[in-house]
Amino acid sequence: MRDGAVGMLFHPQVDRDLASLKEARSLLREREIDSWEVHREAPASELRGKLAATRLVVTLGGDGTLLFGARLAAPRGIPVLGVNLGRLGFLTELEPAGLRRGLERFLAGECRFDERTLLEVAVVREGRRPVRVLGLNEVVVQRAGDTGLIRLEISVGGQDVGTLDADGAAVATATGSTAYSLALGGPILEPGLGDLLFVPINPFALTVRPIVLSPGRAVTITLLRKGLMTVDGGPVKRLQAGDRLDVDAYGKRARLVRFTPPERFYRTLREKLGWGMPLVPFPGRRPDD
Repeated sequence: MRDGAVGMLFHPQVDRDLASLKEARSLLREREIDSWEVHREAPASELRGKLAATRLVVTLGGDGTLLFGARLAAPRGIPVLGVNLGRLGFLTELEPAGLRRGLERFLAGECRFDERTLLEVAVVREGRRPVRVLGLNEVVVQRAGDTGLIRLEISVGGQDVGTLDADGAAVATATGSTAYSLALGGPILEPGLGDLLFVPINPFALTVRPIVLSPGRAVTITLLRKGLMTVDGGPVKRLQAGDRLDVDAYGKRARLVRFTPPERFYRTLREKLGWGMPLVPFPGRRPDD
């Protein structure tokens, strides 16, 4: 087991006086394990300094807080344990009442690590150094306000794919396939896959459909008109005509702490998204029969 502190990354609206959090702090004191607590809107410099000597990041909030924590922790190989204090909690592993027991199991090595592919997005503009951003779910490029359809040139693995007129496009990971990409009509991928998804947003040509890309196939998107970019639903960045996005799988994977077996994924699809749950159950049968 890696030495170091246990960090707690909070959504700003989480009550830090919850009984479950007090129990977790008590456990760490009993084990003489250093800990730190920071809300996710703290300055990046403060977070980076704390991560240098951290063995585990616990995120307390919803899926958005887990995404934020995973982007911070992945470059340093730090595992992330998600505690659901939000709404859906599709990616998180524990409810608050299970936090102390979850920490006990992690410290005892009674867990597995669910490795997930991240995106590395390089925003390239002529005359400037590329700006690089990580994402666990997706990067989205879309039209700016009421400017009409955006026009994008797309290439995959250096091969020209074509020009797309649409409201925008998303490049998603397998993790992101159950997020915004799913709402756009993209397929669901098993979370351990290294494939990327290219998903158009309301394309003008109806024959333009989502594409599943094999691992190692980078996507290049060149804007022929100005647009907007978001990564994992974060802050919006304005892009100019001529800007280019180079999107590839990041060299390191996010490590999510799990206490459940891998096949739990399909049960989660049913419980959280209602996949495979009939709208009209058979007479006389329970919905889960």
